[in-house]
Amino acid sequence: MNQNNSNIISFNENTGSGGPSAINYLDVKKAAAILRAINHKLRQSIIKLLEEKPAMTVTEIYVKLRVEQSVASQHLAILRRAEFVKTSRDGKNIHYALNMKRLAEVNTFVKQLLSDE
Repeated sequence: MNQNNSNIISFNENTGSGGPSAINYLDVKKAAAILRAINHKLRQSIIKLLEEKPAMTVTEIYVKLRVEQSVASQHLAILRRAEFVKTSRDGKNIHYALNMKRLAEVNTFVKQLLSDE
């Protein structure tokens, strides 16, 4: 089997266009990882903090949330990989800020996924 098609499963059911539907499980896995990134209480708290103050260092974040620096850094790395936060360097400090465009994209996707239409 071709490696590109190994993650695509076809079904016998027809789509509205009359052709078979297919699910690309690699894309589904990637999308699930993105949603998992914001489906965590601590990461949601980080997002809320960054909504209140547009740019914060990891030190400011872990002090506010009363967690270890390593814990805050690990969760920020997950948010960064999912592109929910952006970083900028100021000397030796790294400032974290929300990527509002990415959050809006995911919000739109979730609304579409949950719509009854």
